[in-house]
Amino acid sequence: MRTRRRKPWDVLQVFSSDASQEKLYKQAIIPIVQEVMDGFNCTIFAYGQTGTGKTYTMEGGPRRSDDGKSLSAEAGVIPRSIKQIFDTIDASNVDSTVKVSFLELYNEELTDLLSFDDAKDDKKALRLLEDRNGVVVQGLEEVVVKSAAEIYQVLDRGTAKRRTAETLLNKRSSRSHSVFSITIHMREVTPEGEDVVKVGKLHLVDLAGSENISRSGAKDGRAREAGSINQSLLTLGRVITALVEHSGHVPYRDSKLTRLLRDSLGGKTKTCIIATIAPTVHCQEETISTLDYAHRAKNIRNRPEVNQKISKTAMIREMSSEMEKLRMELVAQREKNGVYISVEKHQQVQGLPKQATSHAAPYGASCWAIFCRALIGEQH
Repeated sequence: MRTRRRKPWDVLQVFSSDASQEKLYKQAIIPIVQEVMDGFNCTIFAYGQTGTGKTYTMEGGPRRSDDGKSLSAEAGVIPRSIKQIFDTIDASNVDSTVKVSFLELYNEELTDLLSFDDAKDDKKALRLLEDRNGVVVQGLEEVVVKSAAEIYQVLDRGTAKRRTAETLLNKRSSRSHSVFSITIHMREVTPEGEDVVKVGKLHLVDLAGSENISRSGAKDGRAREAGSINQSLLTLGRVITALVEHSGHVPYRDSKLTRLLRDSLGGKTKTCIIATIAPTVHCQEETISTLDYAHRAKNIRNRPEVNQKISKTAMIREMSSEMEKLRMELVAQREKNGVYISVEKHQQVQGLPKQATSHAAPYGASCWAIFCRALIGEQH
């Protein structure tokens, strides 16, 4: 690539256009997924101009099989991460629970890709809230999965709902940002004989590509989409710059994308950025911009911390607190809008404690009582 100026960019690794998916995964991603299994929160995201292979890098091409035992050479970061996670779980022979979620950010609107009513052609809208633990996506559904094959099915279901469109630069351009998250709870026994739970989280982010609207041929609605994408990526750039320059104000709240990535940029998460570029002269401006982003982001200093192992007692206490919070939300909603429940449903809910007492026994009667109250509210 010819340019009027020579400029070095400091990155950890460079992969040529003919590098295999396996090579990238082995050299850049395997250590990160292992950190997740050790109890860290980690984020991997692809950033670059539209049409440079971000979605292909993250998702890849067709998988050879859906059983998780073998993957095609084209399998991307996400399916390979899934396989590594379950291979590690199987080899460790520990009790584990795996949950996944999948959200989309389109035109500054968050939707749940795993909670979709095909009959109504309607997606579930989500809200961003903040608590003492950071940013929380209210209403985001988490699906429990027991195998790699199950995750692939969930992933395919959500991916089919993502917004894509054809542009002059990309036949299947992603018009939204997506975050596919995997949470692993692993049960361990301390030398003192106490049960504890180790938690690791992996966030796999596919960012929509930055786009030159005049060259992409985007018009009307597509142009507005491109404008929204570029604006959120511009905010991401400002956040990166503010963090590198240790600015007193970091504009996380200027975009939902940067709010979502807050902990991944300057927080307690280990983060890997895959910058994708085009090897052509006419994309020189976008390539330089992408490399500048990656170079600056590399200088951000996160403060990764292993997630604290939670004892069963502490987990029950946390669950009880969350149930009480949900109960209060139900009461507040009832006072605002009123509540309707059919006689049959009321009788069914009232009968729940008898049907499920055996499941509640390990957690204590008080925890179960709060759960019941959260379900039925104050009906009398």
